[in-house]
Amino acid sequence: MRAIVFANGEFTHRQQAREMLHPGDRIIAADGGTRHALSIDVIPHTVIGDLDSLSAADRAHVEAAGARIIPFSPHKDETDLELALLHAVEEGATEIVVLAALGGRLDQTIANVLLLALPALRALDVRIVDGPQEAFLIHSARRIAGQPGDTLSLIPLGGDATGVTAQGLEWPLHDETLRFGPARGVSNVLTEQEAHVHVEHGLLLCIVTHASPWPSGDTTSDLGEPTKGGSR
Repeated sequence: MRAIVFANGEFTHRQQAREMLHPGDRIIAADGGTRHALSIDVIPHTVIGDLDSLSAADRAHVEAAGARIIPFSPHKDETDLELALLHAVEEGATEIVVLAALGGRLDQTIANVLLLALPALRALDVRIVDGPQEAFLIHSARRIAGQPGDTLSLIPLGGDATGVTAQGLEWPLHDETLRFGPARGVSNVLTEQEAHVHVEHGLLLCIVTHASPWPSGDTTSDLGEPTKGGSR
C-alpha cells in the first residue's frame, strides 16, 4: 500500500501532486498539510498532529467528509510529520511519498529530510518529492531512474560512507569513500537512463533533480525493483 503524506511546508507543484495520486493511495495529512491536500481537492483519510496549524473551517470540512482526526498534545516529542510517517507505517504502507516537506523554516526543512532515517522506515520505499526534485536514502544498493542530464547528489549522513560505487554518472565512483562534511558527492550528472549506486558501509542521502518534469510512475527501491504508479 502506498501512502501520500502532506506535510506543512511549501506546496507549489500542485499539478504534479494531482498526477501522482491514484486510487488506493492512503492520504495522510500532517496537521497544516491538510490545507495542501484540500487545495487539490483531496480529502485526507487521516489528519494527525497537535492541530495548531489546522483551521477550524478545514477541520470541520474534512471531518464532515469522513476524515479521521488523531490529535496530539503540543508538548509531544515528535513533529507532526514524524507522527504522520509513523502512522503510515502502522497502517501497513510499503511505499511513502512525502509532499510539501521543504521550504519555509530551515530547521523544519532539515528535520524533515532527516526523518527519512527513522528506523521504522528502514525497509520501506520512502521519498520526499518537490517538483523536479526527489530525496531518499540509500542504505545498501539502489537503481535510480532518470534521463541523461539529470543531476544526482550523494551526501553521507551520520559519518563517512565507505565502499561507494556509482555507475551511469559523469563522475563514476569505484569503491570510494565519501566523507561526512565535504561536498564531493554533490552535482553529479546522469549519463544514462539509470544510475546504480552501492554503499558498503554508511548512509547516503540521494537527491535527484530531474531536468524534465517528474516522471510520475517510475520510482526505485533498495532492492533495485521499480514500482509503478498510475494517475487520476
